[in-house]
Amino acid sequence: MDTTLRDGEQTSGVSFSPSEKLTIAQLLLTEVKVDRIEIASARVSEGEFAAVKSITKWAKANGLLDRVEVLTFVDGDVSVQWMLKAGAKVMNLLTKGSLNHLTHQLKKKPEEHFAEVGAVIKLAKKKGLECNVYLEDWSNGMRHSKDYVFQYLDFLNTQPVKRVMLPDTLGILTPAEVTSFVSETIQRYPNIHFDFHAHNDYDLGTANVLEGVKAGAHGIHLTINGMGERAGNAPLASAIAVLNDFMPELKTGVAEGSLYKVSKLVETFSGFRIPVNKPVVGENVFTQTAGIHADGDKKNKLYFSDLIPERFGRTRKYALGKTSGKANIENNLQQLGLQLSDPDLKKVTQRIIELGDKKEVVTQADLPYIISDVLDSNTIEEKVTVLDYVLTHSKTLKPSVTLRIAILEEIFEEHSQGDGQYDAFMNALKKVYKKLKQELPVLTDYAVRIPPGGKSDALCETIITWRHSNKEFKTRGLDSDQTVSAIKATQKMLNLI
Repeated sequence: MDTTLRDGEQTSGVSFSPSEKLTIAQLLLTEVKVDRIEIASARVSEGEFAAVKSITKWAKANGLLDRVEVLTFVDGDVSVQWMLKAGAKVMNLLTKGSLNHLTHQLKKKPEEHFAEVGAVIKLAKKKGLECNVYLEDWSNGMRHSKDYVFQYLDFLNTQPVKRVMLPDTLGILTPAEVTSFVSETIQRYPNIHFDFHAHNDYDLGTANVLEGVKAGAHGIHLTINGMGERAGNAPLASAIAVLNDFMPELKTGVAEGSLYKVSKLVETFSGFRIPVNKPVVGENVFTQTAGIHADGDKKNKLYFSDLIPERFGRTRKYALGKTSGKANIENNLQQLGLQLSDPDLKKVTQRIIELGDKKEVVTQADLPYIISDVLDSNTIEEKVTVLDYVLTHSKTLKPSVTLRIAILEEIFEEHSQGDGQYDAFMNALKKVYKKLKQELPVLTDYAVRIPPGGKSDALCETIITWRHSNKEFKTRGLDSDQTVSAIKATQKMLNLI
């Protein structure tokens, strides 16, 4: 059962609109193919009511209404009436699974609580609703008041309920405790269908799901991206991958290839960002960074495991940065259909390492730009070098540049202002060349571009067109700073003339 739309929506700051809830519900049941979805809590708000109504209307039309569930409360006929008006048919009744909760929150004796629960179940059945029961705080109940838990389960064993749900409400259990508590409960009540509901407060959610299933749990509750209160619930993608790989004898209907798609959709709708290192769905989890790993992948897939990206509709990537080796870069070039000679590959590798040292994020889309810049630079003999510069820009003062440049080993320094930083740089440069009694080419075109999908820290390629002695030529510069990339393009021009 996926409970993203109920328990997952309890993530701090997250609230799905009715249309978003409907879209997610449709995806979960038709593409991801989970068996059941828990979509809301009864009585919460008008918006929640509208969302449930739209989902149940769609589910009924598609023969899926019995797979749509709503959390309800021990409140006489209030939740039952809400369910009927919303068109829902399966209620998950929230009850007390520990003596501590019963005594201090409800201030009731077990028999009183059981009688009230029984009355709601009886009414639900009379109205044609199917009833499951949550034992809230069951994990603490098993730790500190096991007699009460079994007393309650003795009662539920006499009731017309379809499933009993065992939540680790505060995410406190260790895998060993999950094994012990779930197996003991199932052995004692072999005729009850038990679901296990894990939380992730100690980062043990996925491990506890695996142990719960091994111990005999008949169902598990999960959320997309591990959404939920506090540290969240056990994540759907991780749990499915773990079960498929470590319990192959057990089959689920979940379509692994749809997990990443629905993960990204929920990320967008919720604003709840997926950590880049989150297993299965994080951006970095199928990215090799170290050159030695890329080399091993090339030779015999030495750094592959059963957890391959293609299972989830993803592809393996090879990161480019200061730890990149030739193999990393070759893998990226291969994916782009490019090939370089060994000397050129070494130069490109060195350039990527230099960018990585500057903490630049280098992507595969940057590669053609870097190659163009490196190979273009190889053909130019450097007689002119821009040694240093200071660029200043303020709101009320004109931009200015102080420039130091070496021309045939003679060093010049000039300061100038301009309408922008690059204009100020060119004005300072003109002062230098005026001393040399040389005229600079005329700038006829100036274009800046970044790789597709580039962000604000992306590499900029500046292409400047010059006219000199009635001929036009172009030079390129590459840097994460737009002005600096233009200065690099200008230095190439100075060496060409």
